[in-house]
Parts: sequence; C-alpha cells; structure tokens
Amino acid sequence: MYVMKCSRDGSFEKGEVNPYGNIQLSPSAGVLNYGQGLFEGMKSYRKEDGGLLLFRPELNAKRMMMGAERMCMPCPSLHQFVEAVKQTALANKRWVPPHGKGTLYMRPMLLGSGAVLGLAPAPEYTFLVYASPVSDDYFKGSGGLNLYVEEEYDRSARLGTGGVKSICNYAPALKAMGRAKSRGFSDVLYLDSVEKKNLEEASACNVFIVKGNVISTPAARGTILPGVEEGVVPVDQLLDADEVFCTGTAVVVAPVDTITYRDQRVQYKTGVGSVTSELYSTLVGIQRGVVEDKKGWTVEIS
Repeated sequence: MYVMKCSRDGSFEKGEVNPYGNIQLSPSAGVLNYGQGLFEGMKSYRKEDGGLLLFRPELNAKRMMMGAERMCMPCPSLHQFVEAVKQTALANKRWVPPHGKGTLYMRPMLLGSGAVLGLAPAPEYTFLVYASPVSDDYFKGSGGLNLYVEEEYDRSARLGTGGVKSICNYAPALKAMGRAKSRGFSDVLYLDSVEKKNLEEASACNVFIVKGNVISTPAARGTILPGVEEGVVPVDQLLDADEVFCTGTAVVVAPVDTITYRDQRVQYKTGVGSVTSELYSTLVGIQRGVVEDKKGWTVEIS
C-alpha cells in the first residue's frame, strides 16, 4: 500500500509503497472521533497484452480535492494522487486478475490521523492507497437488481455531506440496506429528504431510468456524488420507465429487474438489446482496452 503523510503546514511529504498492514492511530485521531476522512474507489484493468489501465483517475483526484475542502482537510495534488495510484497498481500487479476475469479495486483514503481532543480539524493527515482483487459481479450472481424504495430513512440531507465521499456517509445506510436485503431485495433506492418524491440514489451507486430514447438521472444538488448530467426525476417516473440501471465504480452498469414502491412492483427490460447492456459492453470495453478510447479516458501504467 502507498502511504504519504501531511505535515502541520499542509504540505504532503514524498510517499512510498509499504507492505500492506495495520496502521497506528492515536485514540484521539480526528478520523476516529469526528469522522474527518474521505475515500475514493477506482479500478486497475488488465489488458489483453498483460498491461494495466486506469480509468479517468484525475476525476477521482478532483473529487477528493472537493471533498477535502468541505471537510477542512489538506489534500494531495492531482499529480500526487494519480502517481500514488499508479505506484500502488504496479506494486500489486500480480494481484490484478487476468483480462476479463475481474479487476484490482483500489481504495485511496485521506484521514485526519493527528490527535485532536476538541472539535477541530486534525493537526496531521495521512493519505494512503490499498488494493484488492475483485470479481466483476458486485451483487454476487444477480441477473438483475431488485430494489426497494426507502421512505423511512434518508441517505443524506441538503447542505450536508452527501455530495462528497466522506466516510461518515456510509454507515447510516447500513440499517435500511440490511432490512431490505433481509426481505429479499438487492438494495434500497432513496428519495429526497425534503419532499420525499424525487429519486436520489441507491446505497452506494447512482440510478438511471430509460424511457424511449431519453436517459434521466437525479440531479447532484449537494446530496448525491457528482459525475453525470442530471435533472429532477420524480419517483412516479419509475412506474412508467422502460429500463432502470445503476452505475458506480464497483457495480459498473447494473440492470434493475424490479423496483417495489409502496405496494406496487414494477418490472423492467433487461438483457440483450437493452440500453443497459449496450452501455455496459461499451464502457467495459473501453476500460479493458478492447474498444477504442476516443475520449482519452484511460491511462496506461508502465
């Protein structure tokens, strides 16, 4: 794993790759007491010739910078972030699954590691990147997702931290997600916290709906992680959609088979010939270097 420390003046020292292992923190570290931490999720892909690719790592770096500003944390530069990810991928190259058999999931983290007893920004910070090989099947064998529209719990509130990838955003989702899974659903689909009538996102991925030749996804207005073109999507539009799919680093592009909203269960088109299937094939092809990258999205590691 890659580790880089930040001094009290806000400058990150030169980082290095160390053996994967536990890290030592003071009991009064800012990240442990006040949740001052951010993380990113990204992947390294094995090409057919054995080389490695990253997919748009500079955008992960920029999102961490945005989150760091919100959480009062210094942040590595774009160059420092991307170089750290590259070094981590190379150091773990033997763990990257064969082409088409999975990916190396990479987790950059920024932690308030300095000791602080009173409520204040930590005096020191640690940036680290670790990795793990993963399969392509995030939802473990599901042909299509079965989502449940959650109305009791909110994922995030306006003017909160829902728009940044803060560590404190995720544990609150566990209760609703666990309850849904105990009832046979894949995940929950959250509504906005104010009016309870517009779509937000699932526990750890964005949601899109397809109607005719139009694809819609909820607007990123401080409660949803940014990354797409969006608008307001009322929950009622789910009932009339042709397709629904989820997207994210881990889930890639995952088709939704059914959504249950109150007492109504709606089924959607999936499989061959669907928009979701075409998007998945194109995206994964670019990420693995078998479809031409006309946008300059991939970065080769050497």
